[in-house]
Amino acid sequence: MYRNILKKNSLQSIGIINKNLDIFYNLSHENIKIHEIQQKYGEFTKNTDTLNVKTGVFTGRSPKDKYIVKQEPSQNFVHWGSINKSISPQIFKKLHDTVVNYLDGKNSLYVFDGIVGRDTKMKKIRFITEFAWQHHFVSNMFQKCQKNCSRPIDFTILNACKVKNLEWKEQGLHSENFVTMNIEEKLGLIGGTFYAGEMKKSIFSLMNYWLPLDGVMSMHCSANIHKKTGKTSLFFGLSGTGKTTLSIDENVNLIGDDEHGWDEKGIFNIEGGCYAKTIHLSKEKEPFIYNAINSKALLENVCLKDGIPDYDDNSITENGRVSYPLENVENLQSPPEGGHPSFIFFLCCDAFGVLPPIVKLSPEQAMYYFLSGYTAKVAGTERDVNEPQATFSACFGEAFLPLHPTKYADLLQEKITKHNVPIFMINTGWSGGSYGVGKRMDIDVTRSCIDSVVNMTPGEMEETFTVKDEHFNFFLPSKLPKLKGSSTILNPINTWDDSSQFEKTKKMLITKFQENYQKYQKEGMTDFSIYGPKNKIV
Repeated sequence: MYRNILKKNSLQSIGIINKNLDIFYNLSHENIKIHEIQQKYGEFTKNTDTLNVKTGVFTGRSPKDKYIVKQEPSQNFVHWGSINKSISPQIFKKLHDTVVNYLDGKNSLYVFDGIVGRDTKMKKIRFITEFAWQHHFVSNMFQKCQKNCSRPIDFTILNACKVKNLEWKEQGLHSENFVTMNIEEKLGLIGGTFYAGEMKKSIFSLMNYWLPLDGVMSMHCSANIHKKTGKTSLFFGLSGTGKTTLSIDENVNLIGDDEHGWDEKGIFNIEGGCYAKTIHLSKEKEPFIYNAINSKALLENVCLKDGIPDYDDNSITENGRVSYPLENVENLQSPPEGGHPSFIFFLCCDAFGVLPPIVKLSPEQAMYYFLSGYTAKVAGTERDVNEPQATFSACFGEAFLPLHPTKYADLLQEKITKHNVPIFMINTGWSGGSYGVGKRMDIDVTRSCIDSVVNMTPGEMEETFTVKDEHFNFFLPSKLPKLKGSSTILNPINTWDDSSQFEKTKKMLITKFQENYQKYQKEGMTDFSIYGPKNKIV
């Protein structure tokens, strides 16, 4: 059924010494399923034989419970604050002892060794988990180490999801749950939450620490290569803006859907799989994601009706997910890497209906909007969100950035300047009014906007993006050759019934941008606010 090829004493360095433990190492999907059936955690779908698990209270990340151990030398590089909260080495040791004692008392554990990155920047990572479905998740999301992968482990994550920190109040922490990283000891701990995304994002946060310090740009983006032109495109964006959906269609090969690096050779995927949202998933609108769901995939928090997924049912959460290995993708770029990007798209879901479906940014404007990282939450996506809320997340992924956001912005500016990459901002949100009045941008419209751009020459771009927005100061197209639908949608004011309400909403959003950007207007920093939106016509 399995092969225990990992020496049991190889876990002693982290405190696991139980010689009677059964250690299941880098299992195949076929053997993982046997263990999942035995553990009876989750339900297999009738149509695709895919395991669907429920993660309990936590159906998303718990960012307020994330900590980094504050010690030399990493404390000199980490950008401490509300995102990167510190924990002492002493508290970490107590948590580590609690986690190890718990795991050491199990009858069996699952160990996965994988790799992230490439070449000299490659890292070997290890996950130790209690449940087979968690082993399934990391097997989907990361490239499995082969037998000849003898390099030492660069980082280990111990997932003890059932363990709670009973001393959290005395220790001054947020709650009994914890996601902690000790960079010097190359060790991470997860407790109190079953949500699998914590494992994925912990590694991404670490890569966002390691890579920039080595001069490699790390990015929260999807990437693809156009089949005919061979050109690479990047899609930056927060969850729900369309990174996964827009990066794969019949015209392109997918490099990856979420996490990438940009080095001197070009773009490479950090991961070995995809982690897509399933809310309202359909074969008609997102066939490549839909078709990737088979027995190797893993569903999380999806409602089943008579054993069949109902992707429109959000009674568990809006954040239902599916993970699947890259091999499940029909149009896959192999190996998952590409040259320097020819196009970069910043995706935002503007629930206020103010931003155009596509605009072209100057390099300086790109830095402003990259540091802003705008999108909007809408009613139903989070508890107590009853109306649209502007959200700003630096570099379109601030929650995963251990370093100061300007470190990533400086690297991006350096690379887009060197490689002369045009940058566009895409609104995948609302048109014709704010949420509740207007309508969500049709995905076919968004795809056609992108398709128009990637088939243009630089000269054609200059001739197309000629309509200047006098407040945002960027340029809109008057028409697009491949646009599906009327050109009216290209200028948002033309889609509103009440132009005065549009102008009022527009000024409100501009004020939100300005207030958010104030934190970057410090002495010694390049002030890109002069390239941002203004409430007065410029």
